[in-house]
Amino acid sequence: MRVEDVCSKHNLPASVAEVLKKSGIEELYPPQAEAIRRGVLNGKNMVVAIPTAAGKSLIAELAMLKSVLIDRGKCIYIVPLRALASEKYEDFRQKYGELGVRVGISTGDFDAPDPSLARYDILVATSEKVDSLLRHRAKWLADIVTVAVLDEVHLINDPGRGPTLEILTARLRRENPKLQILALSATISNADEIADWLNAEVVTSDWRPVPLKEGVYHRGAVRFSDGSERKIKTGVKDVLAALALDTVQEGGQALIFVSTRRSSQTAAELIGAHIQGILTHQERRELDEVAQRVERALGEPTRICKRLGACIRMGTAFHHAGLYHLQRKFIEDAFRGHLIKVICATPTLAAGVNLPSRRAIVRDYRRYDPMLGQQFIPVLEFRQMAGRAGRPKYDKYGEAILIAKSKDELEALFEAFIFAKPERITSKLASEPALRTHILAAIATGYARSFDGLLDFIGQTFFAHQHETRAVAGIVDRIIDYLDREEMIRRQGELLVATPFGERVSQLYIDPESGVVLRDGIKNISAAPPTELGILHIICHTPDMGLLYLGRREKEELERFALEHIEEFLVKVPDPYEDPEKFEFFLAELKTAKMLQAWIEEVDEDEIHEEFGIGAGDIRRAAEVAEWLLYSAHELAKLFKIRRALSPLRKLRQRVRYGIKEELLELVTLSGIGRVRGRDLYRAGYRRIADIRRASVEELKRVPHIGEEIARSIKRQVEQEFEESGEYRNRV
Repeated sequence: MRVEDVCSKHNLPASVAEVLKKSGIEELYPPQAEAIRRGVLNGKNMVVAIPTAAGKSLIAELAMLKSVLIDRGKCIYIVPLRALASEKYEDFRQKYGELGVRVGISTGDFDAPDPSLARYDILVATSEKVDSLLRHRAKWLADIVTVAVLDEVHLINDPGRGPTLEILTARLRRENPKLQILALSATISNADEIADWLNAEVVTSDWRPVPLKEGVYHRGAVRFSDGSERKIKTGVKDVLAALALDTVQEGGQALIFVSTRRSSQTAAELIGAHIQGILTHQERRELDEVAQRVERALGEPTRICKRLGACIRMGTAFHHAGLYHLQRKFIEDAFRGHLIKVICATPTLAAGVNLPSRRAIVRDYRRYDPMLGQQFIPVLEFRQMAGRAGRPKYDKYGEAILIAKSKDELEALFEAFIFAKPERITSKLASEPALRTHILAAIATGYARSFDGLLDFIGQTFFAHQHETRAVAGIVDRIIDYLDREEMIRRQGELLVATPFGERVSQLYIDPESGVVLRDGIKNISAAPPTELGILHIICHTPDMGLLYLGRREKEELERFALEHIEEFLVKVPDPYEDPEKFEFFLAELKTAKMLQAWIEEVDEDEIHEEFGIGAGDIRRAAEVAEWLLYSAHELAKLFKIRRALSPLRKLRQRVRYGIKEELLELVTLSGIGRVRGRDLYRAGYRRIADIRRASVEELKRVPHIGEEIARSIKRQVEQEFEESGEYRNRV
């Protein structure tokens, strides 16, 4: 089925076919043609469960283009991860911008209705952002959106993200019955069940543009499921290095999946030692440029940055959540450009951006379960990793390889993974923490106004499709009691009404329990100013703040620190003898608060890494969550008129955002000035905006990390501000 024929038959402009041809698409793949035949361009809901690289996205793109260009509709493309949102946004914008299609992206700021987003024809957003918009009664979502795409819909199975995706899908469908829903995934074994829920057609297929061979390595050879065998003759003893080198020597690239960050770093270094010898002079030069960008991504390179840079110069990289997002992007771009030959990654990469390779190697296929010990990872997870094998336009086939340590294990791996079907997708909505926030949101937005109304609301979800709605009646009842007791809602007979407190907590997109913790904490702020530690701990005391791992050796030191600072805490410190488990949680909260305190005291990131065992990416993610919780606390302090808390919370929020001491607050209001440049300016004597106004560009560019471009930018900002107002408005 040629793209010209599809466009002609469905009245799409010929320019659509031209744009697709420019990106190398002249004829539809069989699953794509099947989706057209089943009515995806006629407004039919559809569940598309086909392998990675088989063209799921194009099916959704054609439906969105028809909606935008012919029906004058609006579309929303919902993804689980920010990185995936950025990838899709760039792809859609570059391909379809010349057609006049306006593409937007929204992944952050959960406290705004963002009516300006309605101007985009295609909006790429995370599920949390869409849920937040619905809480802010962004009516345009229901009124003008005609197509909603649920990418990676199998994540309904995920206890963290699944409930939000499920709830917002139910709400979108209920508010707009004419909405076309397209659910995409590579790994759904019960696609028919999801299709029944969505009243959708199903397109399932095992077809891939690049066939996938799955096998197990054992004693020098890979045995594949089709009965073929491949000898690995590189002369390298280490199995991972041998498999990687074998791939690269034949012009391919490899993705290697291991279970821990440390393993990914060690493996990348070990493999790099074997890969660097076959790099061309041109590749070495370009890899050095990539390495320099990666090392400078944070300003001053940390030890991890230097370690990563060294790997990149050898043609390998490690990739995990501890890296800064810009570093991960540089690595991904260099891999797509065939510069980096091997990436050693933790499994998070498999669920993220699209990085096809000749060979996907899964070394660590067991995971520790506290109840059961070492267990095989889910088949669904293996399929996600295996699906990365096979580069369209470059490879005749892809290879997904597991590594066996014995003959018995070789047979077991075939049975457990290669011949096994992925697990059935099941709803994870029926848990109190998952339901608590969504029930409050339903009441606060007037979506449900009674107990029966809430059950009716839940009746639209995938959970209700798989189970009886009454199965959660007891949980719903407990949550209503909790929200009533904490004055987030009030009962008026059978009617449930949100209080201003409950409505604000819902809009702030925090767990109701976090709202209670923050309310009680800021109410405990006395006339004396609270300490940084006290406020940071109350932030870490909320369920929304992920806590650092607490090692056994740290407990004694943290307990001693807690006793020394006992007067600073805004909550009662648990008794270690009466409730040891609660006290251990308190110590983990304290450790996390201390890490944030080190961040705002401008402690070197290498030192933070050494003391707390976390990477640059972890620090910034924790700071981002903490900043939002501090903003939420500030909003609640305004609501409850606790004025003594406003200034400390406002300043601390800015300090957490940038990782700075209070003395830099004025300097970082300038665009382009952050933690490192702000401190450099301060050391050079530019301590206020007025100091910068008096300086010349020549003087400013001599400051480390400033340079001419930044110097001109900050001078321009300062002068413009003074021209407009006669003074510099401090935005802190």
